Amino acid sequence: MGLEKSAELIEKARRLMPGGVNSPVRAFQAVGGHPIYISSAKGATLSDVDGNSYIDYVCSWGPLILGHGHPRVVKAIQQTAVHGTSYGAPHEGEISLASFIVNVMPWVQMVRFVNSGTEASMSALRLARAAAGRSRIIKFEGNYHGHVDYLLVKAGSGVATFGLPDSSGVPEEMVRDTLVARFNHLGDVENLFSEHGDTIAAVVVEPIAGNMGVVPPAKGFLNGLRDLTRKHGSLLVFDEVITGFRVSQGGAAELYKVQPDLVCLGKIIGGGLPVGAYGGRSDLMEKIAPLGPVYQAGTLSGNPLAMAAGLATLEGLSPEIYSSLEHSGAALEEGLRQGIDKCGVAAHINRVGSMLSIFFTEHTVNDSQTALATDRKLYGRLFRALVRRGIYPPPSALESWFLSTAHGESEIEQTLSAFLPALQEALSE
Repeated sequence: MGLEKSAELIEKARRLMPGGVNSPVRAFQAVGGHPIYISSAKGATLSDVDGNSYIDYVCSWGPLILGHGHPRVVKAIQQTAVHGTSYGAPHEGEISLASFIVNVMPWVQMVRFVNSGTEASMSALRLARAAAGRSRIIKFEGNYHGHVDYLLVKAGSGVATFGLPDSSGVPEEMVRDTLVARFNHLGDVENLFSEHGDTIAAVVVEPIAGNMGVVPPAKGFLNGLRDLTRKHGSLLVFDEVITGFRVSQGGAAELYKVQPDLVCLGKIIGGGLPVGAYGGRSDLMEKIAPLGPVYQAGTLSGNPLAMAAGLATLEGLSPEIYSSLEHSGAALEEGLRQGIDKCGVAAHINRVGSMLSIFFTEHTVNDSQTALATDRKLYGRLFRALVRRGIYPPPSALESWFLSTAHGESEIEQTLSAFLPALQEALSE
């Protein structure tokens, strides 16, 4: 497999962009080698500039639940683009997509569209602080809510503590009001509320963690967060940028039957175009300008192309689609387990529907600490061996694999046929 053109392009790119990329994980530093430059994609397949093709398990990091270039999504974009790509003014497409979301998610009575998941979480927490009249936020170690200064925080020493900046350029004072607890450890949250309860505006959580690999919530964890926030007069914010319309039509809130006060959405609701949204009860959302004092605005918010692509995607989903995705996910998981067992390597697979992760560790993975115990060097070798065999998993051991409706039996079988020899090769290096 030749990658000469990709190698040439990344050298050009490195002279023009930091690391040659526009998002760090694309640089392949976590897996070794250089990035692969994609020329086109269709269904479950990526094609690169060197003429190689791959079965894609990144799916643009989750949005492409119908696969690449789905005809109904492409048609919607084309039909909309003919009439203009951006208005900076209201249009019916915003109403159509908002209506769909509100009808599917009863806990979302009103929604505001933005341009990214980062913007959605930033805006939702600004609203939460205003509504609660408090300043502190609880987040969880290993949960990612975009590159907002006060959310770029990891836990310090101890079980649950005030955060320290997790990125250069973030002053300590920016994270002074950010408290950090361990995901799936409800006792940490109880302790924080006991000490700081009357100052905590909100708890923000990925209900299914997707940025330390896939880590499902422990039984009772989300219900416990719901109970604690209600008891202490705080808001519960679900970051469903990844899981919204991915794990079920109503996202993780529907799957686990826990309703948040506010929810952040993105990825799938844009059908592969840049988008974000936050929504919740009307009494909260009416605090947003122009109705209320919480300011938030955006030049391209509600972009007609993103609204059209998102609506076309959501209208293409059905209970049968989610059943099919579950079937495909289960088949992939079982095949991967069989390959792992044949190699005798310690590993665990976490999966929720069409999201899964392989952790090369002896221990069950239920929080950031256990996720970080995975053998990332082994994963890097596996990644490179899979790529050589035409399979494109995420270029990081701590990201989710995503399936789409385009991943049928043939794609699953081809993946599993490649997995065993790839893992054997990775273990032998």
